[in-house]
Amino acid sequence: MGYVKRSLYTDHVPYRWLPQALLLLAGIEPHEVLQALSADRRLPVPASAGGIQVLTIWARTKDGRPLIVAVRMVDQFDQLIVGAKEMDANELARFEEWEAGQ
Repeated sequence: MGYVKRSLYTDHVPYRWLPQALLLLAGIEPHEVLQALSADRRLPVPASAGGIQVLTIWARTKDGRPLIVAVRMVDQFDQLIVGAKEMDANELARFEEWEAGQ
């Protein structure tokens, strides 16, 4: 596939970056995205982005920063990172409620 950039393995799951996703990271470092994807506590939330089904992973970085990372399944064992953002206040409240129930 020519539209993806570098493969990375997190907990034995290969993640590849959509190059545009790397360019659009606003104030978030690529290593923070990978930390969220490999966090022990992750909340998977199905979503749709531009008519494409994605899975968002709600988690914290090693420093506790709350992020939402959107990934798209390419095949059974391959996922494409399509975006990431910091949680807003409402998302954070929902995530903290989920965390408290863990």
